[in-house]
Amino acid sequence: MIIIRTTEEIELLRESNLLVSSTLGELAKWIQPGVTTQKLDEIAEEYIRSHDAIPGFLGYHGYPKTLCTSINNQVVHGIPSAIKLREGDIVSVDCGVLKNEYYGDSAYTFPVGEISDEIKKLLEVTKESLYRGIGTAIEGKRVGDIGYAVQTYCESHGYSVVRELVGHGIGKNLHEAPEVPNYGRMGKGSKLKKGMVLCIEPMINIGRKEVIQENDGWTIRTADKSPSAHFELAVVVQKDKAEILSTFRYIEEI
Repeated sequence: MIIIRTTEEIELLRESNLLVSSTLGELAKWIQPGVTTQKLDEIAEEYIRSHDAIPGFLGYHGYPKTLCTSINNQVVHGIPSAIKLREGDIVSVDCGVLKNEYYGDSAYTFPVGEISDEIKKLLEVTKESLYRGIGTAIEGKRVGDIGYAVQTYCESHGYSVVRELVGHGIGKNLHEAPEVPNYGRMGKGSKLKKGMVLCIEPMINIGRKEVIQENDGWTIRTADKSPSAHFELAVVVQKDKAEILSTFRYIEEI
């Protein structure tokens, strides 16, 4: 069931999503060659709990950590570990919180030190495709319009769109209806109504779109081992322009 949020619920969702945003901003201070993804996980958990919230991913369907940290060819759901980030890597950090019974969820792909121009372009295009999708999240449009905007922009740059993993509604549950694919046809899918809260999250590969699951039962990587990027923001569908509840401002100020 797709839920239309009240003004009060939207404010609670805003608070949760701004906390996720500031958590990612805190992590931006630490992401550099030599840091382990486990260290990032510890920083995030401490930060979230110090703000009277709990990690939204920890224990979710048995997931063992606070963050998902996906390096280079890992698309999503990488488990933090003792692996150290290296110069030239990219790491997609996906974070969730639960505060006042409502979830926040956001992701950002960080460069580690200096990265190649090829990878810089992947990050730029993926992030821009997110904003293109957000630009279509308005009342009267359909979910397929969001996916079409993301897909056509990324494919015009020669990239591929992961099919198996999608965006989603968010509220008192981390994942709610409707699913929000990053591909689609204009005019297809659920109709967008004012007050719907969605997480839009392009997952874009330099190479082919196919992905596989690693042996840990969580990590998803590209089948051809090509780099992948992931950006996510939460938005409220409005009449003329989507309202963005989370922000990358904290990250980009670092």
